[in-house]
Amino acid sequence: MGLDDKIKNAAEDIAGKAKEATGKLTDNERLEAEGQADQSKADVKKAGENVKDAFK
Repeated sequence: MGLDDKIKNAAEDIAGKAKEATGKLTDNERLEAEGQADQSKADVKKAGENVKDAFK
């Protein structure tokens, strides 16, 4: 994966954390869950990057 992909994944993780925090503050369970899901997707992508980097 290129640097652009890594930056996009980091941005997705940060956005997910912000969504989750906003959901907690506003007591919006749906928004909180979306934030957690976004973070999980970013974590999976990061793991894929690490595997690809290991085989380079």
